[in-house]
Amino acid sequence: MPQNEPNFLVPAVRTAAGYGAVVITFEYPLNERIRTLLRLEDLFERSRHFIQRSDSLDHHVALLTLFEILEVSSRADLKSDLLQELERQKQVLLAFRNNPEISEDALNQVLSDIEQASSSLFAMTGRIGQYLRENEWLMSIKQRTGIPGGACEFDLPSYHYWLNRSSEERGAQLAAWTSPLYPLRDGSAIILRILRESGKPASYVAPQGTFQQMLGGKTAQMLRVRLDPSFGCVPEISANKYVLNIRFLMQDGEDSRPRTAESDVGFDLTFCNL
Repeated sequence: MPQNEPNFLVPAVRTAAGYGAVVITFEYPLNERIRTLLRLEDLFERSRHFIQRSDSLDHHVALLTLFEILEVSSRADLKSDLLQELERQKQVLLAFRNNPEISEDALNQVLSDIEQASSSLFAMTGRIGQYLRENEWLMSIKQRTGIPGGACEFDLPSYHYWLNRSSEERGAQLAAWTSPLYPLRDGSAIILRILRESGKPASYVAPQGTFQQMLGGKTAQMLRVRLDPSFGCVPEISANKYVLNIRFLMQDGEDSRPRTAESDVGFDLTFCNL
């Protein structure tokens, strides 16, 4: 396989070396743009989960999540960044046409997804989420929810009334408020998918829970650490253009102070770069 061939275009089955079937993946963004995309991914997934539920408390969380999406997506250059990156990836993928090692069906599907996401993003006019900011009722709720306990029924009786409407009505409104932002979700998802599949995992061992690697000019936009949960630790990652440091921390109890693992920790590490 050519070195720069996109991995998601060919069948692949990967397991963490020496691990069981279940592993935890920790992702560490190395720039602000990827950090923003990962936050949006997390928020849109949370939004989808709670909108689909029927309880009023679930829909309250869904609305709070919508407010968070609005804040994260308010970066002035987010839309243009997504469009530029999608176009760049499109040109990269077009170069793989007629490559016998590439699945043409998979390639065409990804290119179609990029075209659709780009068209939807381009159709978003004005400031992102402006239609929400112009809704005085929603903004009054947003303002109150920034205060601990500020959304009680005596503070926002109209919101209390809304929460007591049928779950179908609430769900439909939440979907209507959230769906105009889906082009951001879809564009981000494509870029993160390509980013995640851009590297190949390599297996390492952190002696006594500590790992260091000189990068030697290696560039990455995100690191992925796959770890068997039976180790009972989590990675603390720090990186710059010269060196990568990972400490695997254990916590014996909820109130105990995290400490570096005393035993060797095996893990998979992937450098991801667009």
